[in-house]
Amino acid sequence: MPAREIHSVEELRSLVGQEVAVGEWFVVSQERINLFAEATGDHQWIHLDVERAKTESPYGTTIAHGFLTLSLLSHLIAETAQIKFPVKMGINYGLNKVRFVSAVPAGANIRPRLTLQNLEDIPGGQQLTWAVTIEREGGEKPCCVAEWLVRYYL
Repeated sequence: MPAREIHSVEELRSLVGQEVAVGEWFVVSQERINLFAEATGDHQWIHLDVERAKTESPYGTTIAHGFLTLSLLSHLIAETAQIKFPVKMGINYGLNKVRFVSAVPAGANIRPRLTLQNLEDIPGGQQLTWAVTIEREGGEKPCCVAEWLVRYYL
């Protein structure tokens, strides 16, 4: 499904309190997990040792780092909802809440669900508060839930 396009601040205001978009499925490959471990220095066996994970992990396979799932938010959301009005810059302002509710096994498909919780005027732009739920295909619980603040300067 194509990304939801948002064409004005007024349109954003009309979306507060609503689910705005659901993203496409995105595979979290073992290769991506390995690259994340290399980039962050987090080499715990549950993420990297496929053979050991088969026998010792409660998941029966390796799993993605929670912070890998979180770091994918920028990409997943950019593919799901796009601001189409003139913006000088957008910045990640931080997170209010994050929970890693369930594991993401290597090779699993995940996708975001976005609800616009709040939109407030700030000097030079707007601050959006997104309620993001990352779900796993076939999973009973979400993998990650987060309240993410993004600022757009006009």
